[in-house]
Amino acid sequence: MPEPDKTLRTPDGRYMVVRGRLWRLSNPALPEDRRAEIVSELMAARGALRRAADAQLRVRVRSRIDAAKRALGERGPVWWTDGAPDYNRHLVKNTPYAAWYAAASSGD
Repeated sequence: MPEPDKTLRTPDGRYMVVRGRLWRLSNPALPEDRRAEIVSELMAARGALRRAADAQLRVRVRSRIDAAKRALGERGPVWWTDGAPDYNRHLVKNTPYAAWYAAASSGD
């Protein structure tokens, strides 16, 4: 298994693996200043969600979080252009990454 502090990423750079599940990574083509701006908004929105006192406010703040995640490319339309399907949130073992993950997680 990979070290706990090391995030396993698919060879194509599209996903990270967390507890055997694929999670889409941010679009690597985003300019660093734009990425930093979006991440700052995402962190502010997450803080606001923790402080939100009522359900209506939580809905609005979750919408901010979703907008930031979409701007990063972690949700919504995929950022790659080769037509490959999106396996976001799928178990790795049920995707074309299964053999790679088995080898990578066994230390091979």
